[in-house]
Amino acid sequence: MAIPYMETVVAFMIVMYVFETYLDMRQHSALKLPTLPKTLVGVISQEKFEKSRAYSLDKSHFHFVQEFVTILMDSAMLFFGILPWFWKMSGGFLPMVGLDPENEILHTLSFLAGVMIWSQITDLPFSLYSTFVIESRHGFNKQTIWMFIKDMLKGILLSVVLAPPIVATIIVIVQKGGPYLAIYLWAFMFILSLVMMTIYPVLIAPLFNKFTPLPDGDLREKIEKLASSLKFPLTKLFVVDGSTRSSHSNAYMYGFFKNKRIVLYDTLIQQCKNEDEIVAVIAHELGHWKLNHTTYSFIAVQILTLLQFGGYTLVRNSTDLFRSFGFDTQPVLIGLIIFQHTVIPLQHLVSFGLNLVSRAFEFQADAFAVKLGYAKDLRPALVKLQEENLSAMNTDPLYSAYHYSHPPLVERLGAIDGLEKKTD
Repeated sequence: MAIPYMETVVAFMIVMYVFETYLDMRQHSALKLPTLPKTLVGVISQEKFEKSRAYSLDKSHFHFVQEFVTILMDSAMLFFGILPWFWKMSGGFLPMVGLDPENEILHTLSFLAGVMIWSQITDLPFSLYSTFVIESRHGFNKQTIWMFIKDMLKGILLSVVLAPPIVATIIVIVQKGGPYLAIYLWAFMFILSLVMMTIYPVLIAPLFNKFTPLPDGDLREKIEKLASSLKFPLTKLFVVDGSTRSSHSNAYMYGFFKNKRIVLYDTLIQQCKNEDEIVAVIAHELGHWKLNHTTYSFIAVQILTLLQFGGYTLVRNSTDLFRSFGFDTQPVLIGLIIFQHTVIPLQHLVSFGLNLVSRAFEFQADAFAVKLGYAKDLRPALVKLQEENLSAMNTDPLYSAYHYSHPPLVERLGAIDGLEKKTD
């Protein structure tokens, strides 16, 4: 008797949807609370709290609808055999344009083109509503419809340029990899991740945003002095025009070895009038570097990727697995898609574990900034970021433990206060 792999996967997807919807409902109830957490009373203004509450509830309502539609489409695609039907249709399209349907690379690219078109069609209504209704209603969206369309077309063009060589390479590796297939796949993805991390900030990100050097002045001097004191190899300090698309704010760093760059959103500079607060945010970010958080995270991702490919090699030749999902043949891409579906339980556990580690890293980076003497500036900076981004003030503990990669503001402020008391 054949094992009902597909039915089991669909059942688990529905179970996870029910579980996550339960967490969403708990969070929705927390968002409806009419008062601030005690820790934030007198810290967050009532006006900002009301705006944050309205924004969070709007996003929560939207999330319920989007997740319901998504589970319906994903379950139907598997349960009613739409995936194998789509694969056959994409192969049937190739002779119509004079291409060989037996060529797996061409067949796969035809399939992915169809999937991309379908994804754009199904995702577009949600993207438009999120951007031009919710984000606009709460004062965040700065995009015009033309800018939105241009960004979408640029994304499609990048996929058309980058996907074919990547997909072709993966297929060839799987076809010729032999007993060391998992290692070859991992090595390729490792090299690809390094290449993408190198070219993204230089070639891809500038297609969507403008990066300009931070002007000379006190802020630049303070950041450079901080970087120098920590021996952080800062080579470039940029401001990105995030305000052209959204009034959300952030800061981040990137780069390899002795070539590190820091990027500040122009909205962050506009919102934090006190330059020392911005420097405190950078001190937090540099804490991640100094404490090797980025390195540890990168290594963890590489180990998980290798394990995933190892698991894939164990099931890729399982005829019963492919037949359970409606496939008579065993295409490489389809094998990867099916494998990803079969390990969904493990993926949820791994994601939860990574969030736990990420939250611990955030506390450590805050503590690093406090140790450098930025406690009095980091605290108001975190509050201001929370206020200006209208982030949720009330959070359900189970929801945040499962979903959040960053601790809630209440917990971060409490940890900073505790560190200050120890110092005193």
